[in-house]
Amino acid sequence: MRTPDELVALQETLYTSRNPTRRWLHVTRREWVEAAIADAGAGEAALEVGPGSGVYMPALRAAFTEVAAIDVEPAHLEHVADRYPDVHTVLGDVTAPPDGLGPFDLILCSEVVEHIPDSAAALRGIASMLSPGGTLILSTPQRYSPLEVASKVAFLPGIVSLVRAVYREPVLEQGHINLMTRETVRRQIRAAGFRVEREFLSGMYLPFVAEFGGRPGLRLEQALERLLRGSPLSWLLWTQYYVAKRAG
Repeated sequence: MRTPDELVALQETLYTSRNPTRRWLHVTRREWVEAAIADAGAGEAALEVGPGSGVYMPALRAAFTEVAAIDVEPAHLEHVADRYPDVHTVLGDVTAPPDGLGPFDLILCSEVVEHIPDSAAALRGIASMLSPGGTLILSTPQRYSPLEVASKVAFLPGIVSLVRAVYREPVLEQGHINLMTRETVRRQIRAAGFRVEREFLSGMYLPFVAEFGGRPGLRLEQALERLLRGSPLSWLLWTQYYVAKRAG
């Protein structure tokens, strides 16, 4: 069983991992999301759904006058509050947001909906907290990407200890219970009342190459990522990203 402290430690490790592929996969996502926050422009109020270790708080605080965070896990909110006392933390479920929360100019939901059984309800809850014309920044893994498939194998009994020995750093099962294809995510975004303005894909993972290929292996994965993005095989890339506007 994962503890909140273990999850925070893991999230912080990912961006400084000794494994080049692991580090690249997560740093790429962080940089894309931070750029999307900056592109959205300065605003009055922003909310992050599921802030985790608070990696995006500096970017949100730099762009918005008021920043809030909502999570179902008190320890995550305590971690954010300790680091950023000016951030308003809310214990609550985004599928049924507390009354009076919002409206916000921007809501960030990065690597969260895959942990929520009813992601459609989560997106409706997010829409209810956004101002008309407000911005949603969303990222979530692609359902059939090699990394997600390999992760299911990696945590089988007897294999996970070997994986941890290879990486020599925290490796925890992520609890992805609601992996979706791009078609499903797009449909749910539109059904919640959003208009998608921008999409992106990143993250080529090759089993064994990632673990043992070092920097040459990473260069191969990066070349494949460029080839696959925009192709019929783009479902092989790990992460899907969206910038969407609330209608009205």
